[in-house]
Amino acid sequence: MEEASDEELLTLFRKEESRHYAFNLIVRKHQRRLYSFVRRMVTDPDETKDVLQDVFLKAWTGLDRFREDAQLYSWLYRIAHNESISHLKRMRRGLFVSDAKVSERLTTTLDSSEHFSGDAIQKKLQRAVMNLPPKQRAVFTMKYFDEMKYEDMSQVTGTTVGALKSSFHIAVKKIEDELAKADQTFVQ
Repeated sequence: MEEASDEELLTLFRKEESRHYAFNLIVRKHQRRLYSFVRRMVTDPDETKDVLQDVFLKAWTGLDRFREDAQLYSWLYRIAHNESISHLKRMRRGLFVSDAKVSERLTTTLDSSEHFSGDAIQKKLQRAVMNLPPKQRAVFTMKYFDEMKYEDMSQVTGTTVGALKSSFHIAVKKIEDELAKADQTFVQ
């Protein structure tokens, strides 16, 4: 069977008798891409599942108010972005530590995860990404890994295209510096 368009799914969702079925199809259609984004932000697979569950819970409660002035995926991605950032803030507050300590914990989770199948270079890159502040990490992830256009990223984050370009450029520079530092440490 051909995958239903978002418009068809929203039409089904708005009918009381097919609401649950339509939402199930929406989740199936979008969960893999959303999981990838949240996983790169949070790293821990169990925490990722928790965040993603919160994303779909918010989507379920807010879908009646979805205005369709954006794509459904952009709207879901925005929820995933906001929930990921909120999760990282809660983590920092709950641990009473700095962003650096949270990054260290996330990197440790990455190192010990059997779910991460990347080679050493990918692990270095992901470790460098983990050291970015959460908002820069989100921008880098959307642009580099998810290959989103700045206009779509702007809809997701509520940030101007110019600010996103600047944030991405700064994130890339920080990652390059981090990778260069890691290579120097490895050589010595």
